[in-house]
Amino acid sequence: MEYEKIPAEEFRFVQENEIIRDKELQTKSRSFFADALVRFSKNKSSVIATWILAFLLVYALVAPLISPYNIRDLDTIYINYPPFVRKVADLGLGILDGATSLDSQSENAMLAWRAIAEETGMDPLIRVLGTHETETKNKGQTVYRTTYDIEVNSYYRKGIIYKTFSYSEFENIQQWQNENGIQVIYPYVDTKDINGITGRPNIWYQVDKKGNPVLDDNGEFIPVYCTNASKAGAEYNSLRIPSDPGNYIYSYGKSGSVQCRVLYYNYYRYVNGMEPSYLMGTNALGQDIFCGIGVGARFSIIFAILVSSINLTIGAVYGAIQGYYGGAIDMALDRISDILSGVPFMVVTTLFQLHLAKKVGIVPSFLFAFVLTGWIGMAALTRKQFYRFKGQEFVMAARTLGASDRRLMFKHIFPNAIGTIITSCALIIPGVISSETSMTYLGIVDLSSFAGTTIGTLLSQGNAVVTSAPHAILYPSIFLGLLMICFNLFGNGLRDAFNPSTRGVDD
Repeated sequence: MEYEKIPAEEFRFVQENEIIRDKELQTKSRSFFADALVRFSKNKSSVIATWILAFLLVYALVAPLISPYNIRDLDTIYINYPPFVRKVADLGLGILDGATSLDSQSENAMLAWRAIAEETGMDPLIRVLGTHETETKNKGQTVYRTTYDIEVNSYYRKGIIYKTFSYSEFENIQQWQNENGIQVIYPYVDTKDINGITGRPNIWYQVDKKGNPVLDDNGEFIPVYCTNASKAGAEYNSLRIPSDPGNYIYSYGKSGSVQCRVLYYNYYRYVNGMEPSYLMGTNALGQDIFCGIGVGARFSIIFAILVSSINLTIGAVYGAIQGYYGGAIDMALDRISDILSGVPFMVVTTLFQLHLAKKVGIVPSFLFAFVLTGWIGMAALTRKQFYRFKGQEFVMAARTLGASDRRLMFKHIFPNAIGTIITSCALIIPGVISSETSMTYLGIVDLSSFAGTTIGTLLSQGNAVVTSAPHAILYPSIFLGLLMICFNLFGNGLRDAFNPSTRGVDD
């Protein structure tokens, strides 16, 4: 083995004649919660879930405030209508245009859509998706038939409706028309002039016995507006349609009131002071779904937090007593928990709604149903944590110094278990929301009279029209799904962050 020779002039002692002391730590100490925050921030899925969850919570708080509608605003005409915002629809982007797909529309049906556009100036036809040619035999002759697959604007499609007004209301509408220059009332059509056909207020033109349009030689509609002044219900001194020669009748007398043909889109503007604007469409009650999801989510979240807080309090105290004292006390309390845990939640909820709700109200009775057995899981978790920590050295030292049982339980043991308990509480919240949604979805509990609506109620309403109005169930489902997933990812992140075994461990 060879050794490297170092010249004497290059050899010197390090720290010669220097007193060596311990150096002060250069890094700052971190608290338990600060350390947990660092570990939580390294969990990317939990961080993303937290941001999404924050957005959903803000939506629940803000949506009912910024929506132009109140949850109590119900429209009896625009029921299960798709999303529509006119300014966006006019851009032709194919979104928020109130589009509804219709298949196999005949030539006569296409004429009916054209007739609405000509009379009201609002064309229901958005686009033609496809054209189909069919060939049939009729009395030995070949008949070719063309059908169309189209998209129509549901709000323009409604067109004209029949509406009965008092004389004063009839005057008010005329005044509003004059002030705003918007036509609400359209010329009346006598059913005798359209072959006695009733229930089709959008017919203003000559039709055959089947209700199909009869066109003139130029392929134009032939108006059949009523001109019989003796049938007029009240005097009309307001806007007239451009083709009116001055003798069209705009109302029909009916038992102390007048019946009119009203363009509902403009009548909506007269009643509400704005055009219909539904960012997520409407539900079966004519409510704004955008507002409804916010109202329902706000109730669900507040209710879930309240239930979790109550169950945390009861379960923590109950479990602390079990875990700290053990023995006969633990066994007796554990048997009580076993008995209560065997009671089915749905049975409890149903019985409380049938009997207790009449005395204390729907929401308190529903709350009692969750609290009756909901604390058992929290109690079991707290009990386990107390068994884990009560034999530790710091507890024995505090007991030696004369600390009381109460101080040992809630000043020494409980703070060390708080991380696990908080995590479990965060995971309980989505479970409560899920249970509450299931109960309202099934109709076991009806909270609409108190909260206005709930996510479960919106899902139930949307489920009934899932094929004709898929938006009614789509948006509540997306919101609920995101809420459940994000709450669980957030809770999992908290669980890992508060795990004492990973404290101070860097990935």
